[in-house]
Amino acid sequence: MSTAIVRIVSELRSIVAAWRREGLRIAVVPTMGALHEGHLSLVQAAQAKADRVIVTLFVNPKQFNNADDLAAYPRTEHDDAAKLASVGAHILYAPDAADMYPQGFATTVSVSVVSEGLCGTFRPGHFDGVATVVTKLLLQTGADLAFFGEKDFQQLQVVRRLVRDLDIAVEIVAGPTVREADGLAMSSRNARLSLTERDIAPRLAEILGQTAKQLNSGQSVDRALTDGREAIIEAGFSKVEYLDLRADSDLASIIRLDRPARLLVAAWLGQTRLIDNLQVALPPSEAVHQAAA
Repeated sequence: MSTAIVRIVSELRSIVAAWRREGLRIAVVPTMGALHEGHLSLVQAAQAKADRVIVTLFVNPKQFNNADDLAAYPRTEHDDAAKLASVGAHILYAPDAADMYPQGFATTVSVSVVSEGLCGTFRPGHFDGVATVVTKLLLQTGADLAFFGEKDFQQLQVVRRLVRDLDIAVEIVAGPTVREADGLAMSSRNARLSLTERDIAPRLAEILGQTAKQLNSGQSVDRALTDGREAIIEAGFSKVEYLDLRADSDLASIIRLDRPARLLVAAWLGQTRLIDNLQVALPPSEAVHQAAA
Protein backbone atom coordinates (compact mmCIF):
# COMPACT_ATOMS: atom_id res chain seq x y z
CA MET A 1 0.00 0.00 0.00
CA SER A 2 1.36 3.41 -0.93
CA THR A 3 0.83 6.47 1.23
CA ALA A 4 -0.68 9.46 -0.58
CA ILE A 5 1.19 12.73 -0.06
CA VAL A 6 -1.05 15.76 0.35
CA ARG A 7 0.25 19.32 0.70
CA ILE A 8 -2.79 21.58 0.39
CA VAL A 9 -5.36 21.83 3.18
CA SER A 10 -8.30 22.07 0.75
CA GLU A 11 -7.29 18.75 -0.81
CA LEU A 12 -6.92 17.18 2.63
CA ARG A 13 -10.35 18.40 3.71
CA SER A 14 -11.92 17.04 0.54
CA ILE A 15 -10.51 13.58 1.27
CA VAL A 16 -11.56 13.76 4.92
CA ALA A 17 -15.08 14.83 3.91
CA ALA A 18 -15.36 11.76 1.66
CA TRP A 19 -14.25 9.53 4.54
CA ARG A 20 -16.83 11.18 6.77
CA ARG A 21 -19.59 10.40 4.28
CA GLU A 22 -18.56 6.75 4.58
CA GLY A 23 -18.84 6.97 8.36
CA LEU A 24 -15.13 6.29 8.88
CA ARG A 25 -13.20 7.06 12.08
CA ILE A 26 -10.10 9.20 11.50
CA ALA A 27 -6.84 9.47 13.45
CA VAL A 28 -3.91 11.85 13.10
CA VAL A 29 -0.30 11.42 14.18
CA PRO A 30 1.48 14.82 14.14
CA THR A 31 5.24 14.64 13.49
CA MET A 32 8.14 16.75 12.28
CA GLY A 33 9.46 13.88 10.17
CA ALA A 34 12.75 11.99 10.51
CA LEU A 35 10.54 9.11 11.55
CA HIS A 36 11.73 6.30 13.80
CA GLU A 37 10.11 3.32 15.52
CA GLY A 38 8.57 5.58 18.14
CA HIS A 39 6.57 7.41 15.47
CA LEU A 40 5.65 4.20 13.71
CA SER A 41 4.36 2.71 16.97
CA LEU A 42 1.94 5.65 17.18
CA VAL A 43 0.80 5.00 13.61
CA GLN A 44 0.17 1.36 14.45
CA ALA A 45 -1.72 2.33 17.61
CA ALA A 46 -3.80 4.73 15.51
CA GLN A 47 -4.64 1.98 13.03
CA ALA A 48 -5.99 -0.15 15.86
CA LYS A 49 -8.47 2.57 16.84
CA ALA A 50 -9.37 4.22 13.53
CA ASP A 51 -10.34 3.38 9.96
CA ARG A 52 -8.06 5.98 8.38
CA VAL A 53 -4.73 7.39 9.60
CA ILE A 54 -3.22 10.73 8.62
CA VAL A 55 0.41 11.40 9.53
CA THR A 56 1.46 15.04 9.38
CA LEU A 57 5.01 16.08 8.55
CA PHE A 58 5.79 19.70 9.26
CA VAL A 59 9.04 21.08 10.66
CA ASN A 60 7.40 23.89 12.56
CA PRO A 61 9.57 27.03 12.60
CA LYS A 62 7.49 28.59 15.37
CA GLN A 63 8.60 26.05 17.96
CA PHE A 64 12.33 26.57 17.42
CA ASN A 65 13.98 29.30 19.49
CA ASN A 66 17.34 28.65 17.81
CA ALA A 67 17.77 29.24 14.07
CA ASP A 68 20.71 26.83 13.86
CA ASP A 69 18.64 24.09 15.50
CA LEU A 70 15.88 24.63 12.93
CA ALA A 71 18.36 24.53 10.05
CA ALA A 72 19.97 21.35 11.38
CA TYR A 73 16.71 19.47 11.91
CA PRO A 74 16.71 16.45 9.56
CA ARG A 75 14.42 16.54 6.52
CA THR A 76 13.85 13.01 5.21
CA GLU A 77 10.44 13.12 3.54
CA HIS A 78 11.23 10.44 0.93
CA ASP A 79 12.37 7.94 3.57
CA ASP A 80 9.50 8.93 5.86
CA ALA A 81 6.94 8.24 3.12
CA ALA A 82 8.44 4.81 2.53
CA LYS A 83 8.28 3.97 6.24
CA LEU A 84 4.67 5.10 6.43
CA ALA A 85 3.76 3.00 3.41
CA SER A 86 5.31 -0.03 5.12
CA VAL A 87 2.96 0.35 8.11
CA GLY A 88 -0.11 1.28 6.09
CA ALA A 89 -0.66 4.97 6.84
CA HIS A 90 -3.24 6.40 4.45
CA ILE A 91 -2.06 10.00 4.03
CA LEU A 92 1.15 11.91 4.64
CA TYR A 93 0.11 15.53 5.03
CA ALA A 94 3.18 17.70 4.41
CA PRO A 95 2.19 21.37 4.03
CA ASP A 96 4.65 24.11 3.15
CA ALA A 97 5.50 26.72 5.78
CA ALA A 98 4.17 29.47 3.49
CA ASP A 99 0.78 27.75 3.44
CA MET A 100 0.72 26.99 7.15
CA TYR A 101 1.77 30.53 8.06
CA PRO A 102 0.81 32.78 5.13
CA GLN A 103 1.84 36.40 4.94
CA GLY A 104 0.05 38.37 7.63
CA PHE A 105 -0.45 35.37 9.93
CA ALA A 106 -1.06 36.96 13.35
CA THR A 107 -2.50 34.35 15.73
CA THR A 108 -0.73 32.51 18.52
CA VAL A 109 -2.20 29.86 20.80
CA SER A 110 -0.63 30.06 24.25
CA VAL A 111 -1.26 27.53 27.03
CA SER A 112 -0.23 28.65 30.51
CA VAL A 113 0.56 26.66 33.67
CA VAL A 114 1.56 23.30 32.15
CA SER A 115 3.91 25.06 29.72
CA GLU A 116 5.76 26.86 32.53
CA GLY A 117 9.06 25.60 33.91
CA LEU A 118 10.98 22.59 32.57
CA CYS A 119 11.37 23.03 28.78
CA GLY A 120 9.23 26.16 28.98
CA THR A 121 12.02 27.89 30.89
CA PHE A 122 14.86 26.82 28.63
CA ARG A 123 13.03 27.12 25.30
CA PRO A 124 11.08 30.39 25.50
CA GLY A 125 8.22 30.53 23.01
CA HIS A 126 8.57 26.83 22.18
CA PHE A 127 5.21 25.73 23.55
CA ASP A 128 3.39 28.66 21.96
CA GLY A 129 4.70 27.34 18.65
CA VAL A 130 3.65 23.78 19.53
CA ALA A 131 0.18 24.84 20.66
CA THR A 132 -0.38 26.98 17.58
CA VAL A 133 0.63 24.34 15.04
CA VAL A 134 -1.16 21.49 16.83
CA THR A 135 -4.35 23.53 16.97
CA LYS A 136 -4.10 24.17 13.23
CA LEU A 137 -3.36 20.51 12.44
CA LEU A 138 -6.28 19.27 14.53
CA LEU A 139 -8.63 21.70 12.81
CA GLN A 140 -7.23 20.97 9.35
CA THR A 141 -7.51 17.19 9.68
CA GLY A 142 -10.75 17.12 11.66
CA ALA A 143 -9.54 13.89 13.27
CA ASP A 144 -11.45 11.97 15.91
CA LEU A 145 -8.25 10.89 17.64
CA ALA A 146 -4.74 12.35 17.82
CA PHE A 147 -1.71 10.35 18.94
CA PHE A 148 1.28 11.77 20.80
CA GLY A 149 4.23 10.06 22.45
CA GLU A 150 4.90 10.30 26.18
CA LYS A 151 8.58 10.99 25.55
CA ASP A 152 7.87 14.73 25.42
CA PHE A 153 5.56 14.61 28.42
CA GLN A 154 5.27 18.36 28.90
CA GLN A 155 4.23 18.76 25.27
CA LEU A 156 1.60 16.05 25.77
CA GLN A 157 0.18 17.95 28.74
CA VAL A 158 0.12 21.19 26.75
CA VAL A 159 -1.84 19.47 23.97
CA ARG A 160 -4.28 17.90 26.42
CA ARG A 161 -4.93 21.26 28.03
CA LEU A 162 -5.45 23.18 24.78
CA VAL A 163 -7.91 20.57 23.49
CA ARG A 164 -9.86 20.73 26.74
CA ASP A 165 -9.83 24.51 27.02
CA LEU A 166 -10.72 25.18 23.37
CA ASP A 167 -13.41 22.46 23.17
CA ILE A 168 -11.75 20.77 20.19
CA ALA A 169 -13.63 17.54 19.50
CA VAL A 170 -10.70 15.16 19.44
CA GLU A 171 -9.50 12.43 21.80
CA ILE A 172 -5.81 12.70 22.71
CA VAL A 173 -4.18 9.28 22.96
CA ALA A 174 -0.73 8.91 24.55
CA GLY A 175 1.76 6.30 23.39
CA PRO A 176 4.53 5.01 25.68
CA THR A 177 8.12 6.09 25.11
CA VAL A 178 9.85 3.70 22.69
CA ARG A 179 13.45 2.94 23.57
CA GLU A 180 16.53 1.48 21.93
CA ALA A 181 17.75 -1.87 23.24
CA ASP A 182 20.10 -0.05 25.65
CA GLY A 183 17.31 2.12 27.06
CA LEU A 184 17.92 5.37 25.18
CA ALA A 185 14.63 7.05 24.31
CA MET A 186 14.21 7.13 20.54
CA SER A 187 14.55 10.62 19.08
CA SER A 188 15.35 12.18 15.74
CA ARG A 189 18.10 14.09 17.54
CA ASN A 190 19.97 10.89 18.44
CA ALA A 191 21.44 10.88 14.93
CA ARG A 192 23.51 13.91 15.90
CA LEU A 193 25.40 12.00 18.61
CA SER A 194 29.00 10.99 18.00
CA LEU A 195 29.95 7.34 18.65
CA THR A 196 31.34 8.27 22.06
CA GLU A 197 28.27 10.33 22.93
CA ARG A 198 25.99 7.52 21.79
CA ASP A 199 27.70 5.22 24.30
CA ILE A 200 27.06 7.73 27.08
CA ALA A 201 23.49 8.66 26.15
CA PRO A 202 21.72 5.60 27.66
CA ARG A 203 22.98 6.63 31.08
CA LEU A 204 20.26 9.30 31.13
CA ALA A 205 17.52 6.67 31.34
CA GLU A 206 19.55 4.60 33.80
CA ILE A 207 19.93 7.56 36.14
CA LEU A 208 16.21 8.32 35.91
CA GLY A 209 15.57 4.75 37.01
CA GLN A 210 18.07 5.02 39.88
CA THR A 211 16.51 8.30 41.02
CA ALA A 212 13.04 6.78 40.93
CA LYS A 213 14.26 3.90 43.13
CA GLN A 214 15.70 6.38 45.63
CA LEU A 215 12.38 8.21 45.80
CA ASN A 216 10.43 4.98 46.09
CA SER A 217 12.64 3.86 48.98
CA GLY A 218 11.78 7.00 50.93
CA GLN A 219 14.70 9.27 50.04
CA SER A 220 13.81 12.97 50.18
CA VAL A 221 12.98 14.61 46.87
CA ASP A 222 15.77 17.21 47.22
CA ARG A 223 18.42 14.59 47.99
CA ALA A 224 17.35 12.24 45.20
CA LEU A 225 17.27 15.02 42.60
CA THR A 226 20.64 16.40 43.70
CA ASP A 227 22.19 12.93 43.46
CA GLY A 228 20.62 12.46 40.03
CA ARG A 229 21.94 15.74 38.65
CA GLU A 230 25.44 14.94 39.92
CA ALA A 231 25.28 11.46 38.39
CA ILE A 232 24.30 12.87 34.97
CA ILE A 233 27.34 15.18 34.94
CA GLU A 234 29.60 12.37 36.16
CA ALA A 235 28.31 10.19 33.31
CA GLY A 236 29.72 12.65 30.76
CA PHE A 237 26.87 15.06 30.03
CA SER A 238 28.01 18.67 29.71
CA LYS A 239 24.97 20.35 31.28
CA VAL A 240 21.77 19.46 33.11
CA GLU A 241 19.02 21.95 32.32
CA TYR A 242 16.66 20.30 34.75
CA LEU A 243 15.92 17.09 36.61
CA ASP A 244 12.63 17.61 38.38
CA LEU A 245 9.76 15.72 39.97
CA ARG A 246 6.28 16.85 38.96
CA ALA A 247 2.73 15.66 39.52
CA ASP A 248 1.80 13.24 36.76
CA SER A 249 -1.63 14.79 36.23
CA ASP A 250 -0.81 18.48 35.77
CA LEU A 251 2.98 18.94 36.17
CA ALA A 252 2.54 20.79 39.45
CA SER A 253 5.75 21.03 41.49
CA ILE A 254 5.86 18.59 44.39
CA ILE A 255 8.30 18.37 47.28
CA ARG A 256 7.07 15.03 48.62
CA LEU A 257 6.19 11.86 46.77
CA ASP A 258 2.58 11.72 47.92
CA ARG A 259 0.79 11.41 44.58
CA PRO A 260 1.43 9.85 41.14
CA ALA A 261 4.50 11.64 39.85
CA ARG A 262 6.94 11.81 36.99
CA LEU A 263 10.64 12.53 36.78
CA LEU A 264 11.52 14.78 33.85
CA VAL A 265 15.00 15.59 32.60
CA ALA A 266 16.76 17.62 29.93
CA ALA A 267 20.53 17.47 29.52
CA TRP A 268 23.12 18.34 26.92
CA LEU A 269 25.53 15.79 25.52
CA GLY A 270 27.97 17.70 23.35
CA GLN A 271 25.83 19.73 20.96
CA THR A 272 22.73 17.57 21.41
CA ARG A 273 19.91 18.22 23.86
CA LEU A 274 18.24 15.06 25.13
CA ILE A 275 15.01 14.79 27.11
CA ASP A 276 13.41 11.87 28.89
CA ASN A 277 10.92 11.13 31.65
CA LEU A 278 9.82 8.29 33.89
CA GLN A 279 6.71 7.67 35.95
CA VAL A 280 7.48 7.18 39.64
CA ALA A 281 5.57 4.78 41.87
CA LEU A 282 4.50 5.85 45.35
CA PRO A 283 6.63 4.61 48.26
CA PRO A 284 5.05 1.54 49.92
CA SER A 285 4.28 3.54 53.08
CA GLU A 286 2.46 6.25 51.10
CA ALA A 287 0.60 3.70 49.01
CA VAL A 288 -0.66 1.96 52.16
CA HIS A 289 -1.65 5.30 53.68
CA GLN A 290 -3.65 6.33 50.60
CA ALA A 291 -5.31 2.92 50.36
CA ALA A 292 -6.41 3.20 54.00
CA ALA A 293 -7.76 6.69 53.42
